[in-house]
Parts: sequence; C-alpha cells; structure tokens
Amino acid sequence: MGETDTLSRRRLLAAGGVTLAAVAGCLGSTGDDPAGDPALSFETETVVDGLDNPWGLAVLPDSGLLVTERERDGRGRLQLVDREAGSREPVSGVPDVFVGGQGGLLDVTCHPEFPDQPWVYLTYSVADDAGETATRVGRGRLDRSEPRLDSFEPLHTARPFVDSDAHFGSRVVFGPDGQLYLTVGDRQFKNFGPDHVAQDRSNELGATLRLTPDGSVPADNPFVDTAGAADTVYSYGHRNPQGMTVHPETGAIWQSEHGENAGDEINILEAGGNYGWPVADTGCEYGTSTPVGDPPEERPDTVAPAYTWECGTEGFPPAGATFYHGDAFPALQGDLLVGNLAGQYLGRLTVDGRDLTELDPLLADRGWRVRAVTVAPETGYPYVAVDDSDAPVVRLVPG
Repeated sequence: MGETDTLSRRRLLAAGGVTLAAVAGCLGSTGDDPAGDPALSFETETVVDGLDNPWGLAVLPDSGLLVTERERDGRGRLQLVDREAGSREPVSGVPDVFVGGQGGLLDVTCHPEFPDQPWVYLTYSVADDAGETATRVGRGRLDRSEPRLDSFEPLHTARPFVDSDAHFGSRVVFGPDGQLYLTVGDRQFKNFGPDHVAQDRSNELGATLRLTPDGSVPADNPFVDTAGAADTVYSYGHRNPQGMTVHPETGAIWQSEHGENAGDEINILEAGGNYGWPVADTGCEYGTSTPVGDPPEERPDTVAPAYTWECGTEGFPPAGATFYHGDAFPALQGDLLVGNLAGQYLGRLTVDGRDLTELDPLLADRGWRVRAVTVAPETGYPYVAVDDSDAPVVRLVPG
C-alpha cells in the first residue's frame, strides 16, 4: 500500500502480525495472551503497584524510575522507584497543581545530560484566580538522597487560560537539538472550522511548543518575529497529543494524537507544520457520521498524518509512545509502541520510513488502560504505566 493510502485510511491488522505470548512473571503478572511467535514470548513483572493514575515515566541511571501520579489526595505526586527492589519514595518539592477532569501532575522527563545536569522537568495543569486553567512546564534539581526537587521553578505556561478541565496535552521530550518540546491540547473547543484555536497561531493551544532548557524561546523557532504568531509555537493544528517520542535513527519527533470520533493520528513533526485539526481530519463528530474536516489528502496546506484511524473504525485513543530500541526483544526492534486507553492494550506498529503497519496488540487480555510506555536502555525492557486509581507499573521481560 502506498503512502497516500497510508495517510488517508486505516490499515487492517497485518496478516503476518503476531501476538506476544505472556507467561506469568515472578513479580505479580496476571493473565496470558494467546500464544504467538515463540521468539517474542515475554513475561510481565510488576515493578510497583498501588499507584493513583500514573501518567509519566522517566528512566534514571542505577535502576531508578520517576513516576508521576496525576492526582493523589487532591494533589499530584512524584514517586522515585527502585526498578530492581520494587521500593518507592515520594519526592518532595513538587509544585501545586490544578486537579480536576484530565488535569493534575502529568508528564516527566530529565535533562539530556542527567545526572551531570540533575534537572527534572514536570508538566502539569494550573489554575488562575478566576478558576481558568492552563498547561505549565517547570523544572527542579533532583536530590535522590532525600529524595527532593530543589529550587523548582515554573518555566512556561501555555496561554491563554481557559474555562476547561480537558485536553491539556502535556507530553514533554528533549529533541536531538537539545531543545524542549511540549504538547498542548486544544482544551476541547468545539467550534470546528478555520476559526478554531488550533488554527490560530497567535495562541499556544492545540500546538507543540519548542523551548530552550531554561524555558526561553529558541531564536530559530519557525514563527519567531512572525506577526500574529506565538514565537513558542513549533507546530499547530493539533487536537490533544498525549504521546511524543524521538525516532532513534532519524531524530524526527513523532506524536500520537487523539481524534474526536476516531480520527486518531500518528504524526511526524515538521517545523511550522499545520497538522489540520479541525479543518483536515479523518474523524467524525461524536455520535455522528459527520466528518469534522476535509480529507487530509485534499488539503495541501496541512501536513497529513503518517497513520490515522478513520471514522467508522473503533479508533485508537492513544497515550504515551516510544520506539523500541534495545537488545531484549530483537523482533520489536524499530517498532513504535503506543499506549491505548479505551482499547486497553499496548499497540505495536512497524515502521518503514513514513509507512506504518499495525500489528496485533500486546497486553490485550489485561483490561489495562495503557497511559505511558518507555524502554530502559541498559536492559531493553519496556516499562508500562497503567492508568487507574489502584494501578501498577509493569515491565516486559523475555519469557
């Protein structure tokens, strides 16, 4: 199937797709997936459990793992987990957050020169005095002996504040250029059409923002000195991107993005690109078969998705995403792993340039809303955060 077909309609499950075999692990596995290719068999091990809606994961050296809990007792919480011992400690020094709807303490990442530069970056929702909310990113220095975030400072707040508790976006990664990329959702505005906030470059909603590590604006951002455009904006026309990762070979930044009624997307970022929401989209308005926008291939002024789930399919409400790059599972090498929320599994897509093929899902028998996924570089084990009020973080190990 050619690139145009890939962009305009959902691929069927590949005929040669496999389901990984799951064998009960020694640290609290549950359930078995149907037997598949024995070369891909795995065990699931519970690293830590009893978490309250974990949202973000960041692997640290020396068996460390940072896990955000979106909300715990009316506030967000950051946990420092020992991946081998299974122990955890709450990290103090976390900022106050707005808790409500989809808001709370959200993503976490580390400075690319960590631990020499011990900065830990958090994204979270905040409210102003009028009760309106926004997405914010800040950073603090991690002291693992306490553990504590010292000298935490807000770096940037996506404007404007709005009366909404949804679509905060909020994935954050460092690109190969050393700059900080942050997703901001469209805050669930429903005025579909060219006047939608995601098509208005003067605000920071429905956009990917690009910042320096200290939160200032890089001089080479695509809309710096452009009249009527926010100079932080790197790409726009997004609905609610909740997954973002860097391709390990090309350095390109990929995103997974929620659609409305289907219309979910995998996108590859281009500087200054308009990703179409809501004027170019394959989804429909909720509860209808009415298209939200034009077919992406009919809008040359927008960047079409690398992969999309069209209206009429079950869609793929995506969360965190990562490329598999490790030695533990050679058969997964180069695959894109994407958390699925409503579908309750870990999605797997093979990647050949911009051509993606969806294979059978992983962890499909667990009933888990998969919120985040990352890979520990020293072992090649994928780590998965389950979005629930009493939830685990698990890892996949060879079986």
